[in-house]
Amino acid sequence: MPQPTLVSAVILALVSLVLTGCTRTPPPQEPVRAVRTLTLAASSARQQQEYAAEVRARTESRLGFRVPGKMVQRHVNLGDKVRAGQVLAVLDARDLRLGEQAARAAVSAAQANLEQAEADFRRFSELRAQGFISSSELERRETALKAARAQWAQAQAQANVQGNQAAYANLVADVSGVVTAIEAEPGMVLGAGMAVLRLAHDGPRDAVFAVPEDQLEAVRALAAAGVPVQVRLWGQEGRSIEARIREVAAAADPITRTYTVKADLGLTDVPLGRTATVVIQQPAQAGVAKLPLSALREHQGRTHVWVVDPDTMAVNLHPVELAGSDGNEVVVRSGLKPGQTIVTAGVHVLTPGQRVRIYREGTTPAAPASAPGALETASRSAP
Repeated sequence: MPQPTLVSAVILALVSLVLTGCTRTPPPQEPVRAVRTLTLAASSARQQQEYAAEVRARTESRLGFRVPGKMVQRHVNLGDKVRAGQVLAVLDARDLRLGEQAARAAVSAAQANLEQAEADFRRFSELRAQGFISSSELERRETALKAARAQWAQAQAQANVQGNQAAYANLVADVSGVVTAIEAEPGMVLGAGMAVLRLAHDGPRDAVFAVPEDQLEAVRALAAAGVPVQVRLWGQEGRSIEARIREVAAAADPITRTYTVKADLGLTDVPLGRTATVVIQQPAQAGVAKLPLSALREHQGRTHVWVVDPDTMAVNLHPVELAGSDGNEVVVRSGLKPGQTIVTAGVHVLTPGQRVRIYREGTTPAAPASAPGALETASRSAP
């Protein structure tokens, strides 16, 4: 009977293997994650933006000659301080002086013609008084006198114009200031009005910076309300100047798509071109909160945060709406309530409904639930 016994043993082995294969292995238990959290308080948040700025003069002029010609001299260079009335550059004025001389000669001719007309009018007035000429002849002499006077006045005005043209060969500073740019060199033939140099006028200074489109309305609201901004100068730690926004560009820069903003620094000793940081504090908004960037998670095209249920210690995703950023923090406009506990670290390893525990400094994380005997095995194997 050995063969039936062997067959029975094989059948029993196969049945046990089939039954073992049909038995489902329970899934491993989800580990309890240790996470950092933040409990929201009922408070208001204030948003702050910082922009890089440059100190510029309130008024900056592009100076050029009022007449065309060849520039032969330039008496100033980039960065030079100039005073009102100082000659900055000179044109070749030979043709202008010849025109002035011709105009003066025309004045002399008109003066001689006027003197002759006056003498003729006096003589004909005497002849009319004696009855030797008619009244119409005297009227013609009077008309000739008036025409001579008008020609003299015209020649005199033309001579003054030519004299001014000759004087315009010297480019003179209207006000005191600093040369901030040179745009023409001696030897160049310039047209009337072409810029030779740029002059920053002495006086009030502005901090000029650019803001993106999404912050434009907020900056305009601050400018309309007269809310001051703080200007911190680079290289001068601790020095801050209070300024007010006086001008916001109406159109965006075609390249950067930002809007130029000017903050009034007033009369100050800050050198032109100094780099500064403009700090704008937005008004506090009730019902908003600040969270670290590490608390955010993108899910299905929206921004979410993990909210911890205090009863079950399970986490769930909650969509939020952001109002902007402030350094390493974000301002949450809506989606959260005071008293909620938000996960601020470890958001990338969580799943909806997963249980967590709050991590505290100085505590040792517990062993994962999927390996309950790991810690006991390690302690036994230790020497």
